[in-house]
Amino acid sequence: MNPQPTPHFTADDRIALIDTVKRFATQAIAPHVNAWDEAGEVPRALLHQAAELGLLGLGYPEALGGTPAPWTLRNAMSQVLARHGGSGGVMASLFSHNIGLPPVLAHGSEALQSEVIPPVLRGEMIAALGITEPGGGSDVANLRTTARLDGDDYVIDGEKVFITSGMRCDWITLAVRTDLKRKGASGLSMIVVPCDAKGLSRTPLQKMGWLCSDTAHLRFDGLRVPARYRLGEEGAGFRMVMGNFNGERLALAAMALGFAEACCDEALAWARQRQTFGAPLIERQVIRHRLMDMQMRMASTQAWVDALGARADAGDQGPEWVAQVCLLKNHSTQTMQFCADAAVQILGGMGFMRGTVSERLYREVKVMMIGGGAEEIMKELAARQLGL
Repeated sequence: MNPQPTPHFTADDRIALIDTVKRFATQAIAPHVNAWDEAGEVPRALLHQAAELGLLGLGYPEALGGTPAPWTLRNAMSQVLARHGGSGGVMASLFSHNIGLPPVLAHGSEALQSEVIPPVLRGEMIAALGITEPGGGSDVANLRTTARLDGDDYVIDGEKVFITSGMRCDWITLAVRTDLKRKGASGLSMIVVPCDAKGLSRTPLQKMGWLCSDTAHLRFDGLRVPARYRLGEEGAGFRMVMGNFNGERLALAAMALGFAEACCDEALAWARQRQTFGAPLIERQVIRHRLMDMQMRMASTQAWVDALGARADAGDQGPEWVAQVCLLKNHSTQTMQFCADAAVQILGGMGFMRGTVSERLYREVKVMMIGGGAEEIMKELAARQLGL
């Protein structure tokens, strides 16, 4: 998301927001996550609740119904919500607009922004992002979904896959090839597609984790959308996609840290109350050391998240910052992986049972490590940003 003018937030404001988010997570999310996983979706009412608290609009302009806020505050919200909600599926369902709307905010006309953004921030509509195709994900320059200009409309044909909120979204910001004669990045554009348009079909996908988040395979067969829904100029889509990834990866890092904390919280609580051979698990040195290994990784991740968030707020988002975000995304998700594994091990047989936070997050680790760019892609992109 592009930087927006932000009011001054005091330490008390930050504490108040964190308290609100924690209360929302513990009361409105955590008790219901298992049922939502079984149902395969989050109720729409939760979006309305989050909107009423201002969580959906954090970081967006007031004129569009949001609340301008720095990255440091948005990251804190994501981290607390992840820690106390304990579900990546819920986070994906609530905040898919934070990858779908930033290109609209940065490159859409005022009329398009006013049409698309406010109802999403009110929780009345759902926005998603459509990049990945069956033939590839991170290789954006070679995507094959086409948008052919016909009069005042674009006619879209192609497929997208692994689309978060794809079954329920009302708007999807779509990466398409508008120059059918040119290959590579220069022929790409972005178009906002209303999902009630004729020619869109959706197929739900079954996943290992994020069970309460709907994920879809989308097909576009001669779907017509007015040309005014294009973002920016034709051929400028590749840069929009690449810039959008930076914000997504920073947010994923904050979420992964929160999930690591959730695993540590559950493991510590279990170790304190579980009796083995006449004493609590916490009295075993090997358990205490494992918990300290978790703390060590979380502390380093916290420092890195805070540092890169502060740099983003200061406008320092050059190539070296991009490289750091890529590496942080890897580090943070590896921290989550370590903590989820350690927590399941400490919980023992209970850690293998559905219903524990650690079991759920153990299954969700891989989507965090792959989504927004897999580890291998992150390392390569970071190296290129650093001129290596």
